[in-house]
Amino acid sequence: MTCYHIVTYIKSDHLVTYYDARDVLPATITLQLLGVIWQLKLAYFVAILNAAVIGVTFLLVKLTLTFATPLDTLTYRFAVAFAVMIVPAIFGFFKLGYRGKPLFSLLLLASLYPIAYFVLQTYGLQHAASAEGGIISAMTPAVTMIFASVFLKETTTLMQKLSLLLSASGIVFIYTMNGASDWSRTTGIALLVLACVTLAGYNVLARLVTRHFSAMEISFFMVGIAFVSFLTASLGIHAAAGTIDTFVAPLSSGVFIALISCLGLIQVATAYMANFVLSRMEAAKMSVFSHLSTIIAIGAGALILEESVTWSHLCGAVLIISGVIGVNMPWNVSSTSAKQLKKTSKARS
Repeated sequence: MTCYHIVTYIKSDHLVTYYDARDVLPATITLQLLGVIWQLKLAYFVAILNAAVIGVTFLLVKLTLTFATPLDTLTYRFAVAFAVMIVPAIFGFFKLGYRGKPLFSLLLLASLYPIAYFVLQTYGLQHAASAEGGIISAMTPAVTMIFASVFLKETTTLMQKLSLLLSASGIVFIYTMNGASDWSRTTGIALLVLACVTLAGYNVLARLVTRHFSAMEISFFMVGIAFVSFLTASLGIHAAAGTIDTFVAPLSSGVFIALISCLGLIQVATAYMANFVLSRMEAAKMSVFSHLSTIIAIGAGALILEESVTWSHLCGAVLIISGVIGVNMPWNVSSTSAKQLKKTSKARS
């Protein structure tokens, strides 16, 4: 029999659905709709997990800088990440296909993240505290929203904009009530701000690149290019200065190896999770989860470095989480979706 086949895709924070008359079973229609809903829920879960993991990395990066220079740290970090990815690729656990695809856009994406982002972040954390890094990273959603509206023509509702301001106010509140941070260290702060800008650019560009490449193809390319770039730069600098022994010296520390191994594994996981989420969620919505990373960064500092967590941290956390929830609430249904559903009702009648 002829039924109306549900064609569903994800737009904004809701499912846009229309019907196409085809010979399909009603059970097939139900399974397709459930599958898309499950994919959307999975994207939100992965975004939260990704934000939590990134929050911990600020602390880990700060600890590794006591053993090696920022560039050497990045070299070892991406060496581990590349090793983790290339071994399963060699044995065929996942397929990579770059032929006939726009590699220039992928190269541009990798130059923003991880290369530019991690150089700016790591050198910035030399002059700023890990908590400051987490707090400044909360600027990313605002920059991403601006970039996405200009380049991707993504739209947000008034309530979503207000929710973003609410979340950002939580960051300002935490900083204002805990004024121990030394903002005179303009170099570190400036580098961390630039890192936010590059991450916002990545969030927007990745939305376009994911149309041509799988999440695994993007992650493998990004990690590989970053490893080669950092290794070449690091070895070149040490060779010119005659300090190759300084380059390998950190490997004598078991703590450094453990930290670098964790960062390498985290790099692979976060790269894949970010690309997975951006293939299913708008850039502005995905980036707002970075506010959660700020909370994790403060919590990690309290647990590992025994930093105090005051009532102002808790109040700020409530504002941040409320804003994250608000931005991702389906405040309205797009006019396109409404028109499609109206046509569907007429067709069925």
